[in-house]
Amino acid sequence: MIGTIVNTIAIIIGSALGSLLKKGIKEEYQSALFTAMGFAAVALGINAVVQNMPNSEYPVLFIASLAIGILVGTIINVDGKFQKLVNRFSKSDLSKGLSTAILLFCIGTLSILGPVESALYDNHTYLFTNATLDFVTSMALAATYGFGIAFAAVVLFVWQTTIYLSAVYIEPYLTNALMTEVSIVGGILILSSGLSILGIKDSKSLNMLPALVVPVLWFIGVALFT
Repeated sequence: MIGTIVNTIAIIIGSALGSLLKKGIKEEYQSALFTAMGFAAVALGINAVVQNMPNSEYPVLFIASLAIGILVGTIINVDGKFQKLVNRFSKSDLSKGLSTAILLFCIGTLSILGPVESALYDNHTYLFTNATLDFVTSMALAATYGFGIAFAAVVLFVWQTTIYLSAVYIEPYLTNALMTEVSIVGGILILSSGLSILGIKDSKSLNMLPALVVPVLWFIGVALFT
């Protein structure tokens, strides 16, 4: 699990360096960083959607996934419970930055396929690449929201470890078609998070997390009944 460990450490170090930078930044500059992070998340989300949409085998699946996912998430109140948990330790806007960090770090091809490649083929390239990207991203987010962003490293470690340990069982289902659908839905979640940071629309993006499960269930169903 060297790839996952490196990825986790990269986020912690990036968060630590970013939080040190935050202490020396004036409030007006911190506000500018908020705006920059919001636009960055919007751009990354749009890019994921635009890049993967033409390759979708089921163009309506992402719509159904979002509709079902947000209903389930709202009933469970994922966002509300997350906000309550974060607010126990921080009175700032950390929850917005942390939810964006978790989505950026965990919902992506490198973070999903990386542990599988690592477990089955001892290939850590995906995770080392992901670690580099997450290092820079965590530094930028921590410079805006503080060291609390490092908590995303814990989530990423649990996420990638789960995939690593179950790689043998899930690898046959991780087709290009499935990853395309997951990337579209994930891109929309990241876009939503960016709009929330910018104060344009608070869509409670974490309530949409169950939407990521819908394409997985769909492809498993297709595999079983065809």
